[in-house]
Amino acid sequence: MLIRPFAAPDLARLIDLTIETFGPFYEEHFRPLVGEVIFANQHGDWRGDYRTQVAELHDPGQHKHVAVAVDGDVIAAYVAWSVDPARKNGAISHLAVSAGHRRHHLGTTLCEHAFAEMRALGAEVVEIGTGGDPFHAPARALYEKLGCTLLPIAVYYKTL
Repeated sequence: MLIRPFAAPDLARLIDLTIETFGPFYEEHFRPLVGEVIFANQHGDWRGDYRTQVAELHDPGQHKHVAVAVDGDVIAAYVAWSVDPARKNGAISHLAVSAGHRRHHLGTTLCEHAFAEMRALGAEVVEIGTGGDPFHAPARALYEKLGCTLLPIAVYYKTL
């Protein structure tokens, strides 16, 4: 497995991988949990949101970076992070691993890669978030294995 920086031709695959990875959360977990009104309000166009969001993840001039894990000629996973040099703070915003490459430590490898890159850019602290629901249990286990500290928070929705 090769870890390399993002290149412009990677964009379409990263968008597809993000939608593939997080689609089950939105459609099978979030939508049934909150109902149609809240779902439509919060994430009704989640695919379109990701198409826009993923296209803006890599901008080194703005301290935003993406690295991809390549298996042969296929992008198997990616991680996106940013650094705020003034605060010496880093944040991982996206981590996506294709279904066929899960449980092979790619998430660990990519997070460790991002942590090293952030340290090299002066970050002393990193923030990484995920959901508290069953869908995100593997992500929570990964972040705890990496030594991250869980900050318990609660988010509530109500239809008005």
